[in-house]
Amino acid sequence: MKIKYSILLPISIVFSIGACHTVSEEQPGISFDSYKVADGFEIQLVASEPLVEAPVVMDFDNQGRIWVVEMRGYMPNLAGTGEDQPNGRISILDSFNKDGVAQHSKAFLDSLVLPRAIANVYGGLLYAAPPNLWFVEINNDKPGKRTLVDSLYSDGGNVETQPNGLMMNIDNWLYNAHSNYRYQLKDGKWKKEPTSLRGQWGISKDNVGRLYYNSNEIQIAGDYVLPNTMIGNPYLKPTAAIDKLLTENQRVYPLHPTTVNRGGEKGILTKDSLLVNVTAACGPLIYRGDQFPDEYKLNAFVCEPQANLVKRNILTFNALKTTAVQAWNDREFIASTDEGFRPVNLLNAPDGAIYVVDMHRGIMQHRAYATPYYRNGISRKNLDTLVTAGRILRVKNKNNNLTAIPHPNGWIRDRAQQLLIFRQHKSIVPQVEAVLQKSKNPVTAIHALHVLEGLNTLSFKLLEKVAATSDPMLSAHALVLLQRYNTGEHIKSMEALATSLIARNDTVVNLYLASSLGAWATASRETFLPMLAKLSQLYPDNPVFQEAVVSSLKNMETDFQSIVQKSGNPLLDSLLRQTIANKHNGKKNSIFVKASVSMDARTNGLVIFRSTCATCHGADGEGIANIAPPLRGSEYLEGSSDKLAMILLNGLTGPLHLNGKLYKFNGSMPNFGNNFNDQQIADVIGYLHNSFVAKPPKRIRAERIKTMRTKHSGTLTENDLMKMADLAE
Repeated sequence: MKIKYSILLPISIVFSIGACHTVSEEQPGISFDSYKVADGFEIQLVASEPLVEAPVVMDFDNQGRIWVVEMRGYMPNLAGTGEDQPNGRISILDSFNKDGVAQHSKAFLDSLVLPRAIANVYGGLLYAAPPNLWFVEINNDKPGKRTLVDSLYSDGGNVETQPNGLMMNIDNWLYNAHSNYRYQLKDGKWKKEPTSLRGQWGISKDNVGRLYYNSNEIQIAGDYVLPNTMIGNPYLKPTAAIDKLLTENQRVYPLHPTTVNRGGEKGILTKDSLLVNVTAACGPLIYRGDQFPDEYKLNAFVCEPQANLVKRNILTFNALKTTAVQAWNDREFIASTDEGFRPVNLLNAPDGAIYVVDMHRGIMQHRAYATPYYRNGISRKNLDTLVTAGRILRVKNKNNNLTAIPHPNGWIRDRAQQLLIFRQHKSIVPQVEAVLQKSKNPVTAIHALHVLEGLNTLSFKLLEKVAATSDPMLSAHALVLLQRYNTGEHIKSMEALATSLIARNDTVVNLYLASSLGAWATASRETFLPMLAKLSQLYPDNPVFQEAVVSSLKNMETDFQSIVQKSGNPLLDSLLRQTIANKHNGKKNSIFVKASVSMDARTNGLVIFRSTCATCHGADGEGIANIAPPLRGSEYLEGSSDKLAMILLNGLTGPLHLNGKLYKFNGSMPNFGNNFNDQQIADVIGYLHNSFVAKPPKRIRAERIKTMRTKHSGTLTENDLMKMADLAE
């Protein structure tokens, strides 16, 4: 149906969006009796199997339909075999009944291997199918022309640690979790730029465009500043305002004991076997809707699928810092005793509610990282048989209707901005400029500012005027955009603007002046370096400010050092010395040199194990009769790492006794020392210990492997191993 939305702009934007209906709480075979949700809220079903299977992320299109990424290949069994099968897909959920439950699902793209991200942008679909990032046109719900955006989007790494997210920010750039790149389609060409590395799975933003993310054991982290404002100097790696832990409190309050990967370790579980702290935090969301009570606005919500819950944190914003505090110290926003409830992503929505992507999978730990404790627990509960389910849920405020004509809804504002830019209707520019300059709502004005940027209609004069406005964050956005006008003709005007802004003595404005004046100093060092020195002196003990200043000084560190050499600011002096030394040694911030996602030791070890060892020992390490003995429970895995290294380096021939049982097998284990380097051997040992040993011995290093290469010649026998009993660790 057609609805005209007034998107906090005096511009009528008409687009199609599906009506949002209330969903019945009880569906055939699905009950929410085992779910406890915060007072005043209810959980509603939107879609479930068989329409959707193993969903990991979703997005809405302009018709209000739901597009879902189904990672059907993720851990189909405890051995993880079959995950390379092309059974993943991207589906469209539509045909909602009167209760709002999806009645129909159709595959838009199928035969994908572990797809992981989508974004409905630029009139098409951006999607990640490792290692590629693709953009595909949409023609009557069918894929049209495809464009390869990045062939190295998720090159290497483990399925749990590859880039994901594809979130469009207010600055018209798409940002990702676990990636140091951002993307944008501009004037018909795809752009890829470095950005700070953020988080692991899932990414979110607040109303002004600051980014939020997390990792397994950190429920919520984020940036104090707008993206890419602190990385102007390639030889400075900022730490004071980027990737900051927002809360020290990682405590969770599950309703029941759950199986978690490190549950056998001390301190992970309580005496009642309840998880103590987050262990699989993911899918963060800053709530920007209008259906929840006011006290929920800009709260941070976090998924914890291993403990079957969703957390709520209250954010506090200061000029130079953001902090988070758990809403409750004895309960969660959502918690369930259903161990199949696996929330992995949360989304703001057109109707103002929060949508929960529930993977509803039994196994939630990849084989490369799974411990024996975890695998045994999952097997004991038969959770490894839960492999064909999936849910999309909605959480709404019971005391407020779902939005019909939204106003302060962040999703609507975001999509309106994207549509105005995509359609390139230059006729609306005068109206947008009027909103920018006259709106009393700074968030509305920031959206308008970036609409004009997307339409390529900004000017120095307009940005100069906006930067001088009273709202600090609106001024900050204008200062960021002004950097592209750093030419000689604008020096005098920028000098006057900066002088007046510094005189205002606003901390936020001064911070963005500090991070942006370096661009102007490239055009006139004598004008703007003294200003940077003054800004530095205003906040001598604040590391965020000092990093902002040094971030501005690309190729001007020495000149600036001569200006401030008598400032007596040890923090600034230290940053300058380190940056100059980094430049001399060619040591750049890693985001400017990293070309792909590297695999960690356990993932490297898993790859080698599967390609080389599993053919004989089995993917599950249980061994294969008459070919190779089991690894699980083997004293050679649980004992000396040196012995295990010697077996891998030299090979082994039978017969062999393991736990008192004699194994006779045809042939000999080959010598891997000639085929793998020291680090690869160490990686395989690390994987074997993690996967098959309850209490792994001390980790062996590649350096140690190197020293052992000459300790024996020829294939080992059991007698040789017995003689190695005193081999040092």
